[in-house]
Amino acid sequence: MTHTPTTTNGFPHRNREAINSNQTSALDRLLAIMDRLRDPDGGCPWDVEQSFETIAPYTIEEAYEVADAIERQDMADLRDELGDLLFQVVFHSQMAEEAGEFRFEDVADSISEKMLRRHPHVFAGADPRDAQAQIQAWEAVKAEERARSGKTDTSVLANLPTALPALLRAEKLSKRAARVGFDWPDLSSVFDKIEEEINEVKEAIEERDPDHIQEEIGDVLFAIANLARKLKIDPETALRGTNAKFDRRFRAIETRLSTQGSSVQEADLETMESLWLEVKTTE
Repeated sequence: MTHTPTTTNGFPHRNREAINSNQTSALDRLLAIMDRLRDPDGGCPWDVEQSFETIAPYTIEEAYEVADAIERQDMADLRDELGDLLFQVVFHSQMAEEAGEFRFEDVADSISEKMLRRHPHVFAGADPRDAQAQIQAWEAVKAEERARSGKTDTSVLANLPTALPALLRAEKLSKRAARVGFDWPDLSSVFDKIEEEINEVKEAIEERDPDHIQEEIGDVLFAIANLARKLKIDPETALRGTNAKFDRRFRAIETRLSTQGSSVQEADLETMESLWLEVKTTE
């Protein structure tokens, strides 16, 4: 009988033969590759020395690269970026396996059970739901799950990671609050709030208090995030689009100045603003 090598915590190593086999699944091959990369005996030194903390920023970065490929509608790039994101899940799972915590299969089983539990109208013969009813039921099920898990934070705002981009978290916080009725009644009220917050920024500037200015700028951004939510616009996506537009137009200014034998370092503001309007018009 063939002996199956194990990690120090008793989890079996992956079948290394899967790495070069055409007779195995793509996922089993990827898991075997990850297992080999993390092997202290002949693996990749960089991969071996990583931890959950050092890999986490790469995981976030890969998620953004997936979003970028979607925005560009580049399906070939999306395929590759989804692979990179999957590799991050495999990487974290491998480190957890080595620590004797869980395996990739446990991750897959966990999300499968969660989806079955949260969609009884699809998998358990419950009454059909429209989208809004599904959102409400989803929140109720999540609250029950938190209670069963022994988590003490039962707030409507629980489990919104602080590591989310601030604009995205602002939209999610206000969306959670809105689900229980804590919301402006209409768009006009949101615009009034934005105007109020801008006036408070002006007052803070007059006071010359940097901390107060920062606080009021944050209030303006939070109100803008609420306006986006009301209009069913993802503020993070909207801002990324504007960032891309600014990047494109400013580079066009640089190109036009270069053809004139000049540069942005040499041009005055009036010249650059004139070129900006030209670029904007041609778009």
